[in-house]
Amino acid sequence: MADTDTLSLVLFSGTDDKLNAAAVLTAGGAAMGRRVNIFLQYWALDAFRTDRIHKDHGVAPEAGPEGHGVLQRHGGQHWSEILGQAKGIGEVGIHACSLSMEMFGITKDDLDPLVDDVEGVASFFLEVDGPVTFI
Repeated sequence: MADTDTLSLVLFSGTDDKLNAAAVLTAGGAAMGRRVNIFLQYWALDAFRTDRIHKDHGVAPEAGPEGHGVLQRHGGQHWSEILGQAKGIGEVGIHACSLSMEMFGITKDDLDPLVDDVEGVASFFLEVDGPVTFI
């Protein structure tokens, strides 16, 4: 598969609305046979901690006061479940940023099993040859 068929996402926001959007994009890409690479930084990485993955991470400020209610009323699956399904149907790699890991003082053992490995920015970009979407 050509690299232009790869969906590369850098997740740095840890709010549930943005993580859900990333999960839906990932599942859609995987279902269409696209390779998906996800690089977790900062608050997105923090949301993938084993003890925090199912915690309420709120919504982005631009969602306003009604944003959280809209997300809850929508129901559906949790973003982590959608990512797990995406990994089951296609080639999806979820990589933790080593610098963010150091910043938070955590190790791979602190992360949910959805996270495949820990790598630096340079390693992530060696796998990318095309556009990168930041969420």
